[in-house]
Amino acid sequence: MYLSFRSAVAAAMGDALAALDLPAEDLGIERPPEDVPAVLASSVAYRLAGDAGAPPPEVAADIASEIDPDDYEYVGGVQTQGAYVNFLPSDRYFEGTLEAAQADEYGTLDATGDSVVVEHTSANPTGPVHVGRARNPIVGDALARVLEYAGNDVEVHYYVNDAGRQIAVFTWAYETFDESDLSEPERDSPEYEMVRYYREANDYFEEASEADREAAEDEIGAILQGLEAGDEATYERVSEVVDTVLGGMTETLERLPAEFDEFVKETRFMRDGSTDDVVDRLKELDAAVFEEDAWQLDLPDFEKNLVFLRSDGTSLYTTRDLAHHEWKFDNFDRAVTVLGEDHKLQADQLSSTLSLLGHDTDRLQQVFYSWVNLPEGGMSTREGTGVDLDDLLDEAIDRAREEVEDRLEDRQRSDDLDGADVERIAHQVGVGAVRYDVVAKQPTKGITFEWDRALDFEAQSAPYVQYVHARCCGIIDEGKDAGYEVPEAVSAETLTTDEERDLLREIARFPGVIEQAAEELRPHVVATYTRDLAEAFNAFYRECPVLDADPETRRARLALVAAARTTVANALDALGVEAPDSM
Repeated sequence: MYLSFRSAVAAAMGDALAALDLPAEDLGIERPPEDVPAVLASSVAYRLAGDAGAPPPEVAADIASEIDPDDYEYVGGVQTQGAYVNFLPSDRYFEGTLEAAQADEYGTLDATGDSVVVEHTSANPTGPVHVGRARNPIVGDALARVLEYAGNDVEVHYYVNDAGRQIAVFTWAYETFDESDLSEPERDSPEYEMVRYYREANDYFEEASEADREAAEDEIGAILQGLEAGDEATYERVSEVVDTVLGGMTETLERLPAEFDEFVKETRFMRDGSTDDVVDRLKELDAAVFEEDAWQLDLPDFEKNLVFLRSDGTSLYTTRDLAHHEWKFDNFDRAVTVLGEDHKLQADQLSSTLSLLGHDTDRLQQVFYSWVNLPEGGMSTREGTGVDLDDLLDEAIDRAREEVEDRLEDRQRSDDLDGADVERIAHQVGVGAVRYDVVAKQPTKGITFEWDRALDFEAQSAPYVQYVHARCCGIIDEGKDAGYEVPEAVSAETLTTDEERDLLREIARFPGVIEQAAEELRPHVVATYTRDLAEAFNAFYRECPVLDADPETRRARLALVAAARTTVANALDALGVEAPDSM
């Protein structure tokens, strides 16, 4: 409904401007101020005041006078407020929204025909996922979900660094040190067990003699050379380490949840010859120079050259990533990559180089994020290891469980939910609180994760929105117990209060929010919307009795509650946050 309404508004504005002989390149369509009962407004009168030779309010009045609402679908009226032209919805708009929003797929847009690969996380498989980097899988997974809701054919990839020095050091350490010499693992999980070897290697290089370090470096260098040469035995040695660690990391990421369609390894592009092919073509570029015993690109927009081949003939991460992105361009219409802000230079150099190689880099989009921090004293930290994502999720669940149990005790409802129900809600609320708090912020802004804010059932947090879904489920279930079924279609004329209409307008906005978030690659837009939707529902709940209303009103309000339930559930799903049926 919302997208159709917007199309109708655009048509009405275009026709009116044509009738007034005014330019229509930018129609200025936007959301109206909060105190206006319109769905959309146009601020174009500000831009056209000079062309029209009149003040903006007069231009707005002239535009409105040219529009007959009956000529445009779902437009119920046109009003002006200062320089704004406001478009009010018709009853048919509200009725269509009520019907559409009860469908399970509400908010899913028509297929675009575009295939999109979203690459995120791609953390080096050297140990547990750290809290500081947790924003990558959370933002990346939400972005993939939003793009899928927007009608794209989405694949999610994890690019595995299995060819760099860190992995060669890790492999050497795993084959060199005896497990009996290592400390106990912090968790019974593969990545926690394996990371001990990597840490032992770092300690070794700090304390070993120069001769021992040189001998170790020779062995590490041989591993890198073996990978470069495509030696199968070397590849198997490295894969044993990488796959073991990655298996454990994957289990942690699934807790968020963040799941992947494919794990794409760097060595794939070394073994199939595509990295060598990239190197050969890079050497032929005018920007290629051989300096300091290495092949580099002297890119005019960057102070630092891009090294793409070392003096020993080994490639670099970016060289292999160039081959990786050429593979993406061969297999997908668009490529979206989520990266930490510390990778911006590398990403910009990659994009410039791809352009030199003849690729349309408009097909490549990059989303950068800043770090997640914890307030000092926010949670316990194991000395020397920092805070792992597993630790954060465990504590989130523990705190959520305490909050749920306290609220049940305060309301004397301890008999309503058994232990399994409490545990389920604790997981849904705890993990949802972490995820929502991270994805709700603009990615480029730093985050300090605070427990009190994230788990506040009364503030604009995940539990606040989740509770709306649980309340909707409770109303509908209570109605069914009393013999009241949710009607498939009702007359919008029954829903006349400001709170009912405000909630309907918010529900109707959801498809447009998905479209905006996907176009701008900003999933936090959806999170902001869920808070607006929750506030509108709570205002409706306070002022509009549902089951105690007269039969006609009860039917309409039950349909409205069902529409709100589906919209909240799908909006949370687009963010990767569960919607509990009870809380």
